[in-house]
Amino acid sequence: MATTKDYYNVLGIDKKASQDDIKKAFRKLAHKYHPDKGGTDEARFKEITEAYSVLSDDKKRREYDAYGQAFAGSTGSRQAGGQNPFGGFSAQDFGDIFSGFSAGGGPAFSGDFGDIFGDIFSGGRGARQQTPRGRDISIDLEVPFKDAIFGTSRTVLIAKVSTCVLCRGSGAKPGTELATCTTCNGSGKIHETRNSILGQFTSVRACAACEGTGKIPREKCAECKGHGVHRKQEEIKINIPAGIDNGEMIRLQGQGEAIKTGIAGDLYVKVYVKAHATFRRDGANLVMHLPVKLTDALLGTTVSIETLEGKTLEVKIPAMKRAEELLRVAGKGVPIDGSRGDLIIRLEVALPHKLSGQAKKVVEDLKSEGL
Repeated sequence: MATTKDYYNVLGIDKKASQDDIKKAFRKLAHKYHPDKGGTDEARFKEITEAYSVLSDDKKRREYDAYGQAFAGSTGSRQAGGQNPFGGFSAQDFGDIFSGFSAGGGPAFSGDFGDIFGDIFSGGRGARQQTPRGRDISIDLEVPFKDAIFGTSRTVLIAKVSTCVLCRGSGAKPGTELATCTTCNGSGKIHETRNSILGQFTSVRACAACEGTGKIPREKCAECKGHGVHRKQEEIKINIPAGIDNGEMIRLQGQGEAIKTGIAGDLYVKVYVKAHATFRRDGANLVMHLPVKLTDALLGTTVSIETLEGKTLEVKIPAMKRAEELLRVAGKGVPIDGSRGDLIIRLEVALPHKLSGQAKKVVEDLKSEGL
């Protein structure tokens, strides 16, 4: 797993910074490392724009704060090959930040920076094309302690954008044909060339008329209205592995939202484990507390305890030398990678709240023996 970047540190701001603070910090740094300035550090500029693209979006910021860089910005399309130094940063962001100030210290540029840098962000001339990707989604799932230890499965009902079953994603009415899109002549792409202060840029975008497929239905599917995908409720089975810990994430590839001309996103399931009345987890071990009567602690005894599986286990407790001791039962802990941890029994001497007259006499006799 890659090391998580501290986007707040990159922009030099506090984690409680407002959107206005984030924008001001980016404006200052982006002006310093702007491509038109001498001695530009491209790696630094890329890092700054990456941080801003996440923190300036409330949803991406929440995901970054919760899951770190690995999950931040996971929605939508992924940049292929890592070629674009401005990946994850939109033309609209650049237009908003740079509108009204001069790149070279002269009069403020009155053009549309969003249009200029839109070509850069989309890859420009000769850019590698990326596969469109559906949106990632995340849910929380609470499971009982026992199920988290031994594994289980759950079926959840999720409302999400899914491929239309009726037309199988084509968008056409079953039994009808698809026609070649006249807007893009069947290529599914629109090429645009623009002149800017930085030179000439050529960009390629998906054709809006056919959604990048190159085909349009002669008759639209009644279920999805010709889109090939639509929002509906879908049952998804989630296999929870044995030994999963509280707060761990399960990734179900391709179970996120679908897209007509690309691959579906992923579903992330964050597991919360309910506390158990008797047992708690400590790594690969299970820990439980067992009160022991004073006489049993002094003389030793055998007790029956119920394991997490629901079976009865006979445990021999030797005479205790301290008020608190640990007893280890091998192979009764958490199953991990084909083996199991241990059951740790924390023995605690339970002192009586009240003594009878006879019991007091016995204790006084023990006292006279120096005990």
